Amino acid sequence: MTIQIPFKFEPRDYQMPLCKAFDSGFKRLIQVWHRRAGKDKTDVNLTIKEMFKVVGTYYYIFPTYTQGQKILWDGADKEGFRFMDHIPKELRKRTNATNMLIETINGSILQIIGSDNIDSIVGTNPRGVVFSEYSLQDPRAWDFIRPILAENGGWALFNFTPRGKNHAYDLLEFAKDDPHWFVNILTVDDTNVISKDVLNQERKEIIAKNGDDAIWQQEYYCSFEASVQGSYYGTQLYEAEQQKRLTTVSYDRSVKVDTWWDLGVGDAMAIWFTQTIGREVHIIDYMEAEGEGVPYYVTEMQKKDYVYGEYYWPHDGEARELTTGISRKETAEKLGLKPLLIIPNLAIDDGIQAARLLLSRCWFDVVKCKRGLEVLKNYHKQYDEKRKSFRDHPEHDWSSHGADAFRYLAVGHSQFKDLPTIHKRTKEHIKITKWG
Repeated sequence: MTIQIPFKFEPRDYQMPLCKAFDSGFKRLIQVWHRRAGKDKTDVNLTIKEMFKVVGTYYYIFPTYTQGQKILWDGADKEGFRFMDHIPKELRKRTNATNMLIETINGSILQIIGSDNIDSIVGTNPRGVVFSEYSLQDPRAWDFIRPILAENGGWALFNFTPRGKNHAYDLLEFAKDDPHWFVNILTVDDTNVISKDVLNQERKEIIAKNGDDAIWQQEYYCSFEASVQGSYYGTQLYEAEQQKRLTTVSYDRSVKVDTWWDLGVGDAMAIWFTQTIGREVHIIDYMEAEGEGVPYYVTEMQKKDYVYGEYYWPHDGEARELTTGISRKETAEKLGLKPLLIIPNLAIDDGIQAARLLLSRCWFDVVKCKRGLEVLKNYHKQYDEKRKSFRDHPEHDWSSHGADAFRYLAVGHSQFKDLPTIHKRTKEHIKITKWG
């Protein structure tokens, strides 16, 4: 019996340029297609074809593990054909639903993972990787995978619909001018797969709900002008960019540097470095890591050669560990983080509002705060797929720690830094005249 690969998939005319680019040997590809153009159906079939051409491990990466399960592992096209059935059972050696992994009879492996758990593939050697909805992914996932593919000659394909001018936009702009990259941008006018009546109705509904058609332009015309959907700080960061406050911010040695921390679960931490000069908050640096204890961050901070002022921690820094009975605050103070002040525990919504207000006074160093700005641009409300609306709480993803640290910055600044600028000895120099 002969089985044709791709199995039960015939590319549409507008999908052919990408398919031909694969066959011609491109190792870096970007695919910006409008919503419902068939990105993942095309890409999984391209990947399966490569699996039978070159034996190896292939990863299909989504922003989260749950999305990968819902969209690809359990997902189907509009005719009801399951995506994973493009690998027929006759060509499978094993199927592991727990790890969303399929091994084919020639020894290749396809596994679906989330970039929220990119450490799960440490030590592996993939031959090809698809980054699905890359505009919503942690950009460090590509930083992790890139050297592996560079060494073994593997390929990477990035598919996404625009989500503002974030890391995906930056990668696209770079790739446009590099002959080693294949770039394919398709709007609804290029594919003609959605009728004008449907498009017009979509536009009316989006305008009625949001007040403009920015999301419609984003979803169907691949516009990068709209910020991340449900973004908490998109408007404020856009204003900062227009006012040239995302720029080069030099360290002023005459002003001490304050640090604002988020203490995440599993030793994941994020730190903003600021200098307060009058009403302006100069954000000169940002640091983020995970899997490290407080001593690591102290060492890294010392390397920066800043003169530090005060260290601000969230309220959970005072919690005592069950095994030692010692709080992380006490541990940090022994390592020299003094004075270490605890930020009041304010409701998340109130903290987000404080952050929005503070952003109008912030100046960011775009180089040292590059990761931090990506975090703030991506921080968004959780989306309810069933109700087609945003919930009133944040999506917990790769941007959460840095955004939480910035929220603590805003709350702490309003509590500790924005004090009346009256000299402590003012009363000694004023004589009050009594009348009558």
